[in-house]
Amino acid sequence: MENLISLVNKIQRACTALGDHGEGSALPTLWDSLPAIAVVGGQSSGKSSVLESVVGKDFLPRGSGIVTRRPLVLQLHKLEEGSREYAEFLHLPRKRFTDFGTFAFDSPLRLTSTIVCEAAVRKEISDETDRETGRTKQISSVPIHLSIYSPNVVNLTLIDLPGLTKVAVEGQPDSIVQDIENMVRSYIEKPNCIILAISPANQDLATSDAIKISREVDPTGERTFGVLTKIDLMDKGTDAVDILEGKAYRLKYPWIGVVNRSQADINKNVDMIAARRREREYFSSTPEYKHLAHRMGSEHLAKMMSKHLENVIKSKIPGIQSLINKTIIEIETELSRLGKPIATDAGGKLYMIMEICRLFDQNYKEHLDGVRSGGDKIYYVFDNQLPAALKRLQFDKQLAMENIRKLITEADGYQPHLIAPEQGYRRLIESTLVTIRGPAEAAVDAVHALLKELVHKAVSETPELKQYPALRVEVGNAAIESLERMREESKKATLQLVDMECGYLTVDFFRKLPQDIEKGGNPTHSLFDRYNDGYLRRIGSTVLSYVNMVCAGLRNSIPKSIVYCQVREAKRSLLDHFFTELGKMDQKYLSSLLNEDPAIMERRSQLAKRLELYRSAQAEIDNVAWSK
Repeated sequence: MENLISLVNKIQRACTALGDHGEGSALPTLWDSLPAIAVVGGQSSGKSSVLESVVGKDFLPRGSGIVTRRPLVLQLHKLEEGSREYAEFLHLPRKRFTDFGTFAFDSPLRLTSTIVCEAAVRKEISDETDRETGRTKQISSVPIHLSIYSPNVVNLTLIDLPGLTKVAVEGQPDSIVQDIENMVRSYIEKPNCIILAISPANQDLATSDAIKISREVDPTGERTFGVLTKIDLMDKGTDAVDILEGKAYRLKYPWIGVVNRSQADINKNVDMIAARRREREYFSSTPEYKHLAHRMGSEHLAKMMSKHLENVIKSKIPGIQSLINKTIIEIETELSRLGKPIATDAGGKLYMIMEICRLFDQNYKEHLDGVRSGGDKIYYVFDNQLPAALKRLQFDKQLAMENIRKLITEADGYQPHLIAPEQGYRRLIESTLVTIRGPAEAAVDAVHALLKELVHKAVSETPELKQYPALRVEVGNAAIESLERMREESKKATLQLVDMECGYLTVDFFRKLPQDIEKGGNPTHSLFDRYNDGYLRRIGSTVLSYVNMVCAGLRNSIPKSIVYCQVREAKRSLLDHFFTELGKMDQKYLSSLLNEDPAIMERRSQLAKRLELYRSAQAEIDNVAWSK
């Protein structure tokens, strides 16, 4: 079974490579759920020396003032005995630093060459810091990720944070003190962060920056380990026994004392193996600390932190599994919403376009059929808008007394009508019925506007069209063009209904005229008496009755014509013309239609990588969980 810490290190590296880490993010991520150890302390408290002692290598930049200006995420991986040790930076994925003095470069041709470089790891940390902050004393919250593989380390993840300070020095902004504290808090406030609080023994513990900030974020001490440095530099006659025994300041976990290399040792290039031996000898030979020697020193610190980190990871596995499973579902949902990647061949692209159009067409039909909203507005045109428009028609002008007299007299010509003014009736009816063309045409246009509105709705409700802006425009334009053709046909057919009523009057209507006239007047009167107001009013009333009868019929037939020519055709053949043209297009044009929004392509690529990461993490953590 893979070591738990190595597994977490592996997942953390993958998270970081994909940008799926918690730095600067308010959202919970896989990175946030994985436990890590943050090293906290004031400037010159010995943080760097402690880290180097744990690693057993002299690799961190040194100097006066603020040296650590970016967080360093340090992952230690234990190799089998006899393996060659090396280091890797996440920002240099093809460079392998060996012996911390050289590195191997893996070229695209897989040819490995070794480049000698003085203090290569230390120099790269300094150079990478300068790339982000410049050659100033500014700080940055963007972390550097370094992995060290060696038979001489324990599996461990440590985050070295900039040292806390109380004043800004020359070249630093006044906000540097608060900026560093905020950065440190952003790490140690996380519930899964284990705090390694570094305090120098030759200073009053009450003034320890590390203890102060640790107590603020972890008041119960559940996550805090105290490390006491510079024990060998305390004034003569004083010792740190009370602190190490937990009497001066009690923590949940025992204090650990370390003795780092002195500046003289560093200048003499005393290696870490010799330094660790001296450290062991110091605690075992110093009377004050002899009884504590078994739990003192950097070797004990590394082993204890590794064991504790593994135990914490074990306890967090259920929560990590839950987060991973939830995130996988969220990623799969978003990938489904973004749609599939583009096909490469012409046939595949044509099939994809046709499928997307089919989905759009299905959405459009659902609007018309009532599955989705919008189709009901068409019925409103037929049931309210058209009847209201017909009712608003004013026939006063056509049926005014003078107009009736004028039209009937003109229709009689030189020969006055004998019984009923048939030609006069025809002219009156035709001139009145022609005004119905306005409401009929308005009904066609109203339905056309609603059908266009449903096109826009169906486009917006087809996620696949959002994926391809060019295709979205083409499909929308093609649908609108089809609706325009349907409107013209519908307008022609609907106006023909009105024209038919004008062109042929109902026979029964004329057959009733003589009978009506004889009931209303005395046939012995002079023909010219028939042009009196009463006679003309009866004609106007008869024409109005006929027109109302025609309007009642058209109120039913106009919607039928519109539905047949527009709604029915929109359901049957909205994109038929587009499909015909599409079959004639070459691969270049098809590719242009599937020219996806770059932002969506990038998002899908990122999500696919994250999904692969989370699925891999899920499988490996599930395997660990089942093996416990």
